[in-house]
Amino acid sequence: MMNRNFCMDGRQRVKWIRSLAAAAAVVLLLALISCGTVHRSVVVLPDVPGAKYIGSKECEQCHDKLCRDFATADHARLIAEGPNARNVGCESCHGPASLHSESGGEVKPPYSFTAGRPSATSFGAQPPLNSARSTEKVCFQCHPNARGQFELPSHHPVPEGRMSCTACHSPHKGSIVRGGSTSLLSENGACLGCHPAQRGPYVFEHEALREGCTTCHTPHGSVNAKMLKVRDANLCLRCHFQQVSGGKILIGGSDHSLRLQQGTCWTAGCHEAVHGSRVSSSLRF
Repeated sequence: MMNRNFCMDGRQRVKWIRSLAAAAAVVLLLALISCGTVHRSVVVLPDVPGAKYIGSKECEQCHDKLCRDFATADHARLIAEGPNARNVGCESCHGPASLHSESGGEVKPPYSFTAGRPSATSFGAQPPLNSARSTEKVCFQCHPNARGQFELPSHHPVPEGRMSCTACHSPHKGSIVRGGSTSLLSENGACLGCHPAQRGPYVFEHEALREGCTTCHTPHGSVNAKMLKVRDANLCLRCHFQQVSGGKILIGGSDHSLRLQQGTCWTAGCHEAVHGSRVSSSLRF
């Protein structure tokens, strides 16, 4: 009787060990999946009547330099499900290019932003060329969040057609954000190209410029004036530590209790030189 119970306990022990091993395998598999890095973004390609997808390799025959640089672009990581899944980076933005390729470039791709002869209609007439804002319409198909930000009260003049997404973004080479990644000074250069008054040089610079313009501004649009992330003194207090002592609000060791009630730091007559100053270390002028 004791031997039988011992055998039963042994069997249960084996089952328990097997269950534990299976659970450990599942946990390990989930850990591997969760720690994996996804380098691709799935897109849904638009259907255009009469045109087929031919792959980015066909584009290299005429656009060799663009295709060579495009290998490093963020947009090169786009894929789609089905037979069009490979090498579809170019056509994910420009549409199926079979007619464009077969005509030797005479017929423009469905979404084209460069010179070329538009395709004729069934009546032989040529439709008008797409406006410059067509570029933004194509971008907004995959970036609806940017479209919403451009509808906010303070925004770059992209919806008005006075500015293009490609002024700040490079769709064909490297990072989609010009001067992005670790090149913060280059990123500022993209902004300062249109805002030279903020370039300096300054005797006393605002250290926030070293972190990038987007430290204080939202590049697409904001509910606040000048596309600021915060409309009041809380924008400055994100970096400038405040301390309450003896009923006083100290910022930089100076009492700001009454000053904070007079308005924002840059409109209350104090720190007006928010980007930098040539005469005041406190950015007063």
